[in-house]
Amino acid sequence: MNKLLLHSLSLVLLSASVALAEDKVPLQTKLPDPLFVGTPVPINLPNLEPQLKKWPEFMVPAGTVNLAKGKKVTASDSDPVVGTLDLVTDGDKAGDEGSWVELGKGKQWVQIDLEKAANISAVVVWHFHSQARAYRDVVVQVSDDPTFSKDVTTIFDNSASGKDRPYIETYLGKLMDAKGVKGRYVRLYSSGNTTNLMNHYIEVEVFGKPAA
Repeated sequence: MNKLLLHSLSLVLLSASVALAEDKVPLQTKLPDPLFVGTPVPINLPNLEPQLKKWPEFMVPAGTVNLAKGKKVTASDSDPVVGTLDLVTDGDKAGDEGSWVELGKGKQWVQIDLEKAANISAVVVWHFHSQARAYRDVVVQVSDDPTFSKDVTTIFDNSASGKDRPYIETYLGKLMDAKGVKGRYVRLYSSGNTTNLMNHYIEVEVFGKPAA
């Protein structure tokens, strides 16, 4: 292969790399105001993730949007203790009373129907951020099956069998890399928290683009 051809191929590869790089943009979202009230409860969990001080930089394809906004939410607890399931995707991320839904004790889940399959770049969840606490056994999965009995992809798992670490809730929420997985339904599990046995959700955002 001659030098001219090698040079031409190098230019093509460089141009393709630049184009791919230019097609990525930082993920942005509107953050709620910080809100810590009351007396902190000790968090006795091993291997806690370091607490973030600012919103992380995370690159997503240009045109990525929050596909979960206003979408239907179902749950394992069909009669929440506090609030209603529509609060999970209503866009309100404030930590004040009236902004969250509270599900019962033990293992519970909420599920968002994106209405059509999408390529998902990231999921961001705010469980509760008016007090520093960690939720137990947080698992986030994506599927095209509404019953999650087949073709399930796990994008986050800090349960005993998972590889992710527990983390402290703050106004920054928790950004989870979905790596472009394709699916219509997003399900989020938890099993109480370090303050009490209940399960809470303020907001869930699912960032992606409709699948071709």
